Formats: sequence, structure tokens, C-alpha cells
Amino acid sequence: MRQRRHHRKRLAEYFPQQPDIGMTRNAVDLIQAGSLGRVTQVRTYWWQNYDKASWKPIDTQALDWKLWLGSAPDQPFSLEKFYYWRWYWNFGGGGMTDLFTHWIDVAHWAMKSDTPREAQMLADKYIFDEWDCPDTIQAALRYPGWDVVYEGMMSSSIDDGGLEFRGTEATLKIDRSGFGVYREGVKSRQNPVLKEESFRDGTIDHVGNFFQCVKTRKEPNAPVETGIAAARAGQIANLAYKHTGQITWPPKTSA
Repeated sequence: MRQRRHHRKRLAEYFPQQPDIGMTRNAVDLIQAGSLGRVTQVRTYWWQNYDKASWKPIDTQALDWKLWLGSAPDQPFSLEKFYYWRWYWNFGGGGMTDLFTHWIDVAHWAMKSDTPREAQMLADKYIFDEWDCPDTIQAALRYPGWDVVYEGMMSSSIDDGGLEFRGTEATLKIDRSGFGVYREGVKSRQNPVLKEESFRDGTIDHVGNFFQCVKTRKEPNAPVETGIAAARAGQIANLAYKHTGQITWPPKTSA
């Protein structure tokens, strides 16, 4: 029993609680049915506080560091890179290809559009200077008829993560615990006018659907193309950050 609890704890570290798929589908249905009016802005955010005190020593004699590096350039072992590989360009794309992708796929789903035309990104390394990727981010992506903004930092966890669909008639706020619909013109004490709580940790549904599709060969709830589109949006923002802070997509080429 103790061992099973340990495994569940370790899984939770790698797979943080995700939104319940049924709850998220209900939210998307409301948006696509026009319950919010015309949605022109989606706000996404994720705040975390990284704590290096939780690191455990690594037995480098038992670790095949070269295999771990894969196609990345050869480099000395680094405990920082081993644990925080997402924040180094050789291994990941920082917050935009990690945390942001957990929300932008829902925005793509609800808004029926998955490729930004422009991206701007203002970011810097204020806390973790040893990283390649910025730890404090504000990004904006423009899609046909609507915009997405993302805010995040890695040294403050208040408010956790979530996203908001802001429409002309109402706003829908959704996070891992559930969603609420806030109607325009309604007294504050009467909002939200509609609320739904997450049934359970959505990771259970995500993993269950994956195993079911392995057995049945059916298409998963989130097919490969969905993941590609989510990762692409984050990479486009990173390209903006690496250049002048903004970029059009596809990039304009000189004649």
C-alpha cells in the first residue's frame, strides 16, 4: 500500500491535475453555442513557484547521461538541466511549449482556429538567470478575429493556472477545479450565473482514453494534430522572443 501511494505521488509530480474532459467539453459547447456573445479575447495564465529544495541526489554512475542528452550537444552533467530540462533550448521551449500548451489547445478547440497570424512576446530571466528560457513571460498571439494573451512566472504560485474567454455578453473562466459563466450587466453577487465543478482529476480520463485507443485503434480525444497545433503556437511565440519581440506567421520573405 505504501509503495502504491509513493507511485501515485510520483505520478502527480509529472502529471499535475488536469481539467476534467467532460467539464471542459461542456464549457466549449457553451462557447460554440454563442452563450458568451462574440468572443474576441482569450486570457491564459499559469503561475508556479519552483522549489529546488525538493530535488533528490542523482547517482551519476547509474545515469547514462549521453543517452539522456539524445541529439543535444555533448555537455557535462547538470542537476539543474536534469530536473529543469524544459527551460533549456537544447531540451525544451520554456513556459510557452510547456505550461501555455495546456491551455491553448482548449482555446483552439473552442474557437475553431489553431494557427496564429502574429505573435508578440515580452519576457526575461529575472529569477533563474542560469536558464536559457525566460522565467517571466507576457505573450500575445493574434488569430483571425480573436486574440490570446498569456502571462506566467516561476516564482509566484498564487492563482495557479487557468483561462478566460471574454465575450460581448459574458465571460467564461475555467481552471482545474471547474468553470463559471459571468454575465454582463448582472450584479456581482449574482455572478457566476452558471457554474460547474470538475468531476475528478482529468489526468485519469486522459490516460484512460490513451490506453483505450491503444487497444481499439480509435482516434484519441486529442489527436496528434491537436498537439502539434498547440506546440506550434508556443514555438511561434518563442521565435518572436528570440528575434525582435514580434513575428508574423508564416514569416514574410523578401522577394
